[in-house]
Amino acid sequence: MPIEKQLSVFLENKPGVLSRVCSTLADTGINIYAMSVHDTVDHAIVRLIVDNPNKALLILESQGLHIITQDVVVLNIDNRPGIISTLAKRLFRADINIEYAYCTATRNQEFGCVVIKTKDAEQTHEILEGE
Repeated sequence: MPIEKQLSVFLENKPGVLSRVCSTLADTGINIYAMSVHDTVDHAIVRLIVDNPNKALLILESQGLHIITQDVVVLNIDNRPGIISTLAKRLFRADINIEYAYCTATRNQEFGCVVIKTKDAEQTHEILEGE
């Protein structure tokens, strides 16, 4: 259950901007493992987990983009009802707030993946280590 460096990229919320960012990363050999896009009226926050976050940070900053890095916990989880509830309850009992999370799985996958952001990734990792 690794702790990963996540990039939060602030972009204009208009057609083509996300495509350019993804193309730039692909053209420089960076693979995107996870992505989440949250929109506001004029801007979007794109959260990325990539195979080389330091290189991605330098490349995207060189294009004038504003980026924040955070440590997040990435879990492979069973694709079954109640697993997210179980994780949230364990963190609740430890008085840890989930600032945000995103996950994915398809109907036919045995396992899914969840990304969890808290104030303390190390402590979150320790608490969820048994899952």
